[in-house]
Amino acid sequence: MKTDLFLVTPPFTQLNTPYPATAYIKGFLNTKGITSTQADLGIEVILALFSKKGLEGLFLHAEASSDQKKSLNAKRIIALKNEYIKTVDAVIAFLQGKNPTLALQICQEDFLPEASRFEQLEELDWAFGAMGTQDKAKHLATLYLEDISDFIIECIDPNFGFSRYAERLGRSANSFDELYEVLNQDYTYMDEILIKILEERIAEIQPKLFLISVPFPGNLYAAFRCAQYVKQHYPEIKISMGGGFPNTELRSLSDQRVFEFFDYITLDDGELPIELLYDAITKKQVFNLYKRTFLLENGTVVYKNDALRSDYKQLDVGTPDYSDLQLDRYISVIEIVNPMHRMWSDGRWNKLTMAHGCYWGKCTFCDISLDYIKVYEPVAAKLIVDRIEELSEKTGQNGFHFVDEAAPPALMREVALEILRRGISVTWWTNIRFEKSFTRDLCVLLKASGCIAVSGGLEVASDRLLKLIEKGVTVEQVAQVTRNFTEAGVMVHAYLMYGYPTQTVQETVDSLEMVRQLFEAGILQSGFWHQFAMTAHSPVGMYPEKFGVVKETEQIGTFANNDINYIDKTGIDHDKFSYGLKKSLFNFMHGICFDYKLQDWFDFKIPKTTIPSDFIDQALIGENRLLNTKPTAKIVWLGGKPEMEVFTNYKKGKSLEMVNLIFHDKKETFSIQTNKNEGEWLISILQKIAVSNTQVYTFQEIKADFETKMELFELFWYSKPIYSLRDFGLLVL
Repeated sequence: MKTDLFLVTPPFTQLNTPYPATAYIKGFLNTKGITSTQADLGIEVILALFSKKGLEGLFLHAEASSDQKKSLNAKRIIALKNEYIKTVDAVIAFLQGKNPTLALQICQEDFLPEASRFEQLEELDWAFGAMGTQDKAKHLATLYLEDISDFIIECIDPNFGFSRYAERLGRSANSFDELYEVLNQDYTYMDEILIKILEERIAEIQPKLFLISVPFPGNLYAAFRCAQYVKQHYPEIKISMGGGFPNTELRSLSDQRVFEFFDYITLDDGELPIELLYDAITKKQVFNLYKRTFLLENGTVVYKNDALRSDYKQLDVGTPDYSDLQLDRYISVIEIVNPMHRMWSDGRWNKLTMAHGCYWGKCTFCDISLDYIKVYEPVAAKLIVDRIEELSEKTGQNGFHFVDEAAPPALMREVALEILRRGISVTWWTNIRFEKSFTRDLCVLLKASGCIAVSGGLEVASDRLLKLIEKGVTVEQVAQVTRNFTEAGVMVHAYLMYGYPTQTVQETVDSLEMVRQLFEAGILQSGFWHQFAMTAHSPVGMYPEKFGVVKETEQIGTFANNDINYIDKTGIDHDKFSYGLKKSLFNFMHGICFDYKLQDWFDFKIPKTTIPSDFIDQALIGENRLLNTKPTAKIVWLGGKPEMEVFTNYKKGKSLEMVNLIFHDKKETFSIQTNKNEGEWLISILQKIAVSNTQVYTFQEIKADFETKMELFELFWYSKPIYSLRDFGLLVL
């Protein structure tokens, strides 16, 4: 199966779903009639390794290095090697969804060999009461794989990791020296598996252009190994690197040795740069134009950006194409039983984007000077849903992860309306900013369209620091938004940060208290603490003096240049907070230990929090969701047409014709009563504002419609019947 282009993601990214970069590029190439093949070498290496044949080779290799001193855990795994070899194929098939009955055997806890990872089970026994058999078995099978992973790291390859490989070599690699030295050593055990797979694919495809996407530092080493093999054995094939790592890290590349492995390195959006590379290689023109491309000329690294053509609009890049990827072979794992946290590793997700870049684009820790953040371009809602339908049909999967920097609320609303209009069944989640636009009603609409979760940056849970970050939100606002999502049935994950420049110890403690209260209130389901890192392309990295930090050096590396070592003038050692913050969060995510004192999480003295114990509770009090409806607000009805029963109401000797409107919600049946005129109008207007209709009516238009027949609209709008309908799907957006 020969094709002109071969697109690969090198080991490792995710086990449960392919990283989408190659699918995006393949979808674009389809629009140009350019043939291509893609592969996720990460999942292929994992499946080769975690197989009966793979483990047999693994144990032989480990036992051959008998001079190595092994831990008790490694000795136990070797002693149980026959049990691992016997069970591995069945476990992988189960995690691929092909062998569900194995769950019964796994859950009896006498089927899988157990090493050190299973010691944490005692802490999690409580969780299994809430987990079904399949989920419990997935979690136990994940621990089983992690035991083998620990063994590989100790006895075979210290650089191994399920979602990254040799990540240390890619992090802050200002110099290419260390990576270059490692690449000139013999293949590791993992390298041999990778190169064998690559060898078969290259021989089969025989591409003219080999494109390697490197999204993260943990893909870099394997990318160079792949390029090295192709250069040595197929020198006629041109090789290019693109993706998130070069986009952020290699913008000042000057080391010629990199081009012993690659012919080109492209930056930012890949569609046009790749099209121009393809033209240069296949049309063999004397003079070629390039877009944001590094290459070697006369022994010197040069950056070519001489093509005057503009980048493609999102309208024209096509629908991501997942063909060639082995979608039925990905494995779902459950590392943490928290239902929101597991979404990153459990289940297959089609990846799409609602908008290129970030509509906010102000956060001072973020790489807002780079195009992938700076250039904001939303996709039309109808086109997004067209792509949803196309991908659902092609992949057989209706789960979608929108990988936006921050999905715009107005566009999310339009996408939700379009999904509901078309009557399609979709499950989706995305990343957001916790801004006040996410009202109770918008969250209900998103949930109705299939949104099950959102993740967003709370960052440092301190109003002073949120202002310094230019996040554009307050802790109180975040609490209200997370409450709105939670009450609508949408799970919420928060990205949390510590060690931001000028952050005091008191602010770190107070941030933890804020987070504790958010979890205790039940309005946050998941979170992750990470330590602030200063990057070259963020406002903090570009203007450190404004944020009270000093760069350790102004020297620009000849290879990677993004993470910057700095000195915080406060002199605080933020590293020491890491363990306590993460341990407390782990417990909060499992709904326990809210009554612990904050001091209990740390083995050093911390100050008492200054945050009132009811701060979050107070933030959630009040907010009348009906008053002051704006004239331009969109009014939408999610429910169906009611039945009408007419009856006469006698009061003080007068009779009044009334109606009983009976509604059938998915969960229950309810009714409201109005006078006959209001009831008949209500039935007609609910049909007009039904979510299935293309036209959307505003509050002003509904009021005008009412006033053609009756008076005192506001009195009716704020009456008990409307309040009842608001609880069952009458939305103000």
